[in-house]
Amino acid sequence: MLNGFKEFILRGNVIDLAVAVVIGAAFTAIVGALVSAVFNPLIGALFNATNLSKTLIVEIPTTSGGSAKLMFGAVIAAVIQFLIVAVVVYFALVVPINYIKKRAFQKKEADEPAVAEDTPPTELELLTDIRDLLANREATRSGSQPSATPGKHTVTP
Repeated sequence: MLNGFKEFILRGNVIDLAVAVVIGAAFTAIVGALVSAVFNPLIGALFNATNLSKTLIVEIPTTSGGSAKLMFGAVIAAVIQFLIVAVVVYFALVVPINYIKKRAFQKKEADEPAVAEDTPPTELELLTDIRDLLANREATRSGSQPSATPGKHTVTP
């Protein structure tokens, strides 16, 4: 039971996932601060507000006499935060990893020996050639015309 758990933990994808969760949690704080301290005020300034999440608020009257607030600015702020995270993850993680994988694949291809142009015949091809040669030998002994022609792989009797 412990060996199975050890194999599970030592798999590369489990460790990668754990690292991704930890880095993602730490990265969320950075992105959250960037969005709330830089982007929200900039976009909020366009709408003459101090913060994007406090803009584009629509109040809808309810049946009880109060009002419900639809906060479109907060949704826009969340979308901006998501896009920032996606851009940073793509350019900081995905692009470099793909580049490293591509380089490793090219190096592996360069290290592999080239495949010979003339590959040896398969067993089926050899057996077909033997059959054709035997048929030709029998035909020449009996004096008739050979019925089959030998294949590209010739076997000397």
